Amino acid sequence: MHRAIAFLAALLLASTAPSPASAAPDWVVTAQQRLNHLGCHAGPADGEVGQWTRSAVIRFQSREGVRQSGHLDARTRQRLADEDAPRCDVRPVPGHSGSGRRIVVSQHQNWVWLVGPKGGVADQGPMVDNPSVLHRGSYGVGSYCGRAARIKLNQSTGGDVWLDDFVRFAPCGIGFHRIPRSKATGRQIHADWLLGTNLASSHGCIRLSRELSKRVWDFTTRRTPVRVV
Repeated sequence: MHRAIAFLAALLLASTAPSPASAAPDWVVTAQQRLNHLGCHAGPADGEVGQWTRSAVIRFQSREGVRQSGHLDARTRQRLADEDAPRCDVRPVPGHSGSGRRIVVSQHQNWVWLVGPKGGVADQGPMVDNPSVLHRGSYGVGSYCGRAARIKLNQSTGGDVWLDDFVRFAPCGIGFHRIPRSKATGRQIHADWLLGTNLASSHGCIRLSRELSKRVWDFTTRRTPVRVV
């Protein structure tokens, strides 16, 4: 409790600072700790406002439904300081996203929900997509263009990366899969902490963490509606 109060006090004081650039490193550390406390995954609390911390700010801003600047501006700092500031890693399913068992994808929030038949959330988490390729609408897990619906170890068109747990849901090559892994090294082409932000984009598919891609794979053993909102 005392630690939480200290977070709030430090952030409230910071909200009167002229800019994050002039804020003391201690305040930046406090903001990073607060973001981590709220499940926004800011990484090490090292006082450096790098891309990892910016990604956490974007996840917080997307949860709040405000402009996703990635900057710790006055409004963001004030909201972080509020006792009822929302967690980044638990979000309500968007309204008007259908009903029943389905997968819901929010391009604005860069977020995915696996929804059970009675409306309960079986799992949820951040994603990376490309709205210029994948458009809003209703889809469904299945075979498209003569291609299999589910491929445990798929590969990119160029053949240089692996697409683990690939689940197709839109024509012709768009599906859910883990962040691509280099065939040469086996490493992901970008970090998990870019998920849930607009700091990266896919070629059209939905990129997920290793854990969430496995959950999607298990969730889609039968045809499953997908709603992109």
